[in-house]
Amino acid sequence: MNKKTKVVIGSRGSDLALWQANFVKKELERKNRNIVVDIKIIKTMGDKILNFPLSKIGDKSLFTKELEIQLLEKKIDLAVHSLKDLQTQIPDGLKLSAVTKRHGAEDVLIARKKGVTILNLKEGATVATGSLRRECQLLHLRPDITTVELRGNVPTRIKKFLKSNWDAIILARAGVERLKLKKYISSYIPTNLMLPAVGQGALGIEIHKDNIFIDELLQKIHHEDTYSAVLAERSLLKTLEGGCQVPIGAFAELKPNGLYLDAMVGSLDGTITFRKRMRGSKKKPELLGKSLAKELLKAGAKSVLKEIYNSSRRS
Repeated sequence: MNKKTKVVIGSRGSDLALWQANFVKKELERKNRNIVVDIKIIKTMGDKILNFPLSKIGDKSLFTKELEIQLLEKKIDLAVHSLKDLQTQIPDGLKLSAVTKRHGAEDVLIARKKGVTILNLKEGATVATGSLRRECQLLHLRPDITTVELRGNVPTRIKKFLKSNWDAIILARAGVERLKLKKYISSYIPTNLMLPAVGQGALGIEIHKDNIFIDELLQKIHHEDTYSAVLAERSLLKTLEGGCQVPIGAFAELKPNGLYLDAMVGSLDGTITFRKRMRGSKKKPELLGKSLAKELLKAGAKSVLKEIYNSSRRS
């Protein structure tokens, strides 16, 4: 009887991160009978610092750095990330090997009853979110709303909301549905009202670039259409030099006549937003991302970004 090859996945310890790691484990074992997959839990800086807003911490590798060190030291074979957490500049020696088929990318509103939307929330409502992107787009649509800071994993955020006097919170659809917490969703926020984070809804699998065996294994669960879409989004973000400190949203979608990329850049208070859409080729997603980023910068996003970067340096 052939001995199975052991493969080690590195993962954060949150419920959602473990759901993601277990999903990849099951898929890999289902498609490769000669391997056995273990999950190693690794704590990241983002898991340890819970009393500060993400935008104030300002490290683009907040949820990935410790996993990447283990990859570089070859202590794990692959790291599974929410793609929206993976910085656009992959460290030397590592590579993004595979991207899974995307779950619904949009955000959801969790309020006190079903059917409440961001448009029919009561006047002067209080909404909690840990994301400058969500805050900017929400305030642009509803300047009367008050926003408050919210950190923690998905179940923690929902628990905090249920114990609070807030009117609603905003979370990513993928995380809520993957953890079977759909019953709390009041409404889905369409992307024409609120663009998601770059890569939202997709999983990115990072490996050591020399690990050819793992790279080949992962191609069996790689989803090329999602990969094209997220490459366009990540290229846009890289060109804009954005991170947690900047309200940037983007969503790329493959249609029969090409790849469409919709993106926005806004001021922290939502009073100024620049939004544009562009069509490009599935074969050149990065070119599409770069081109749209340049259009946004030309339209005026450059001065908004400059102001945000300057104010974050001062604070």
